[in-house]
Amino acid sequence: MKGNFQNIINGPTPVLVDFFAEWCQPCKMQTPILKEFAKEAGAKVKVIKIDVDINSEVAARFQIQGVPTLALFKKGEVVWRKSGVIPKQALHEVVNNLGE
Repeated sequence: MKGNFQNIINGPTPVLVDFFAEWCQPCKMQTPILKEFAKEAGAKVKVIKIDVDINSEVAARFQIQGVPTLALFKKGEVVWRKSGVIPKQALHEVVNNLGE
């Protein structure tokens, strides 16, 4: 996953990463919001999920201490990050403010 993750976040399309854990109740609340957001955002942004228990080295690299944590990457750089359940409209605002 490490090399593939790096390729994905370094790509030309902004990537919204959901750092989550299977045992996390708020993460389960975030999942349907993200699915709907991804459908509405289309090709504007790629949405991926990273299980922090399976990919602990990636989580450690980005200092993920709580889940869910969402991070928006643009050309490999974190341009926005927030923990907790994030409403769909807030996600649209963040992506729309990227200046794309």
